Amino acid sequence: MRKRAFSGGWVIAVSSLVLAAAASLDRRSDPLTGMPFVLIPAAEFEMGTPLTEPQREAQETLHRVKITRPFYLGIHEVTQREWRAVMGNNPSNFATCGQDCPVERITFFDVQRLIAELDKRSGWPGFRLPTEAEWEYACRAGGAEAFGASSTLSTDEANYDGRYPYAGGPQGQHRSSTTPVGSFAPNRWGLFDMSGNVWEWTADDHCPYPSGTVSDPAGSCGTAVKVIRGGSWFFGADSARCGLRYTHRPQDQGFSLGVRLAHDAK
Repeated sequence: MRKRAFSGGWVIAVSSLVLAAAASLDRRSDPLTGMPFVLIPAAEFEMGTPLTEPQREAQETLHRVKITRPFYLGIHEVTQREWRAVMGNNPSNFATCGQDCPVERITFFDVQRLIAELDKRSGWPGFRLPTEAEWEYACRAGGAEAFGASSTLSTDEANYDGRYPYAGGPQGQHRSSTTPVGSFAPNRWGLFDMSGNVWEWTADDHCPYPSGTVSDPAGSCGTAVKVIRGGSWFFGADSARCGLRYTHRPQDQGFSLGVRLAHDAK
């Protein structure tokens, strides 16, 4: 049986000035774990999916979003090594993948505990989950295509189930597990695995998109599920598009469910 098909996304390209600024953006690391972050610039973008995007879902209404404040975002997904350094355990199904593989089998509540511990112990407080809008903005990195800079994605570029390629593309490898972070080329803002490897929790409830322009949206509508983004090794290429929205209950855990942290820029 084919795994569930997902919708995609599209963005109006961020200005060349923002792209140029991003190329030389500040990078810093958490003092406790060494977890690296890059500063993502403030700008406006089009969030959602155009009617012409293959396999789009009706929920992905195009709307303009203003990101008014720069923020730090993890260069890669939180690894098993980084999780263990803070929490003292490794819940991952793929523990034998290695300490540089992403941590998985973590709930939304587990992530909140990680954030609390980091804020208490790292000496660099201000950790949080990215909002859904921040995540999509960073995934696109100024690109206007389904996968940011490209309208296609091969298994040489990301870890997804290559038996289910995107929009009639050629089949590729199915690795059947996570891969170490940084195994594939980063996007234009230096972020690894924004497509594939593990799903990433966001801060947002699963709320309907607005139709007009919004600034720094944070989905809070009391739904029973949280938005996750990015696709995973267990799902097809269409799950890994930047505009794709998927959900899990905050108490859920799974072998393809991980996290990438954000941090307030102060």
